[in-house]
Amino acid sequence: MTERTGAGPPRRLVVLRHAKSAWPEGVADHERPLGPRGRRDAPEAGRALAASGLLPDLVLCSTAVRARHTWELASAQWDTPPPVRLDAELYGADVPELLAAVHGTPPEVATLLLVGHNPGLEDLVLTLAGDSVDDALDEVRVKFPTSAIAVLAWHGTSWRALEPGTALLTSVMVPRGRMR
Repeated sequence: MTERTGAGPPRRLVVLRHAKSAWPEGVADHERPLGPRGRRDAPEAGRALAASGLLPDLVLCSTAVRARHTWELASAQWDTPPPVRLDAELYGADVPELLAAVHGTPPEVATLLLVGHNPGLEDLVLTLAGDSVDDALDEVRVKFPTSAIAVLAWHGTSWRALEPGTALLTSVMVPRGRMR
């Protein structure tokens, strides 16, 4: 395992996979909306983040419709949503592209929320986590489903210091909304 106790303040990278999408015929992948389950789960993800004290200072969100709507429904659960940067590069991004986006985060941001897609997000979590609390790494290795949230903690003076194996995966949760 790579050493994860670096110099600098504590930081958290919160990774949120978009909620369950619909597959309407004739709609381009980037434009796919959330399905009924996604519209139930996304607000629950926002409530789970708030209840866990994981409200971010900044959000990086894919421009895909399903990711944007996940963010909108999740953040509507908070009194004051943080600033969001919609980034077209996050759509279909792999680990190097996701890490480049994270590395561009201003140093004053302590908690960053990344909203995007698999397989990139799952691969990013597995790449960055040098260790985990309990069996969180095993959970991600098995499945990182829609609406899943992974929390990576580390110390660093800037986001550029976040490298493979340097973070601790502190939790994984999969909030699910109730059918009405």
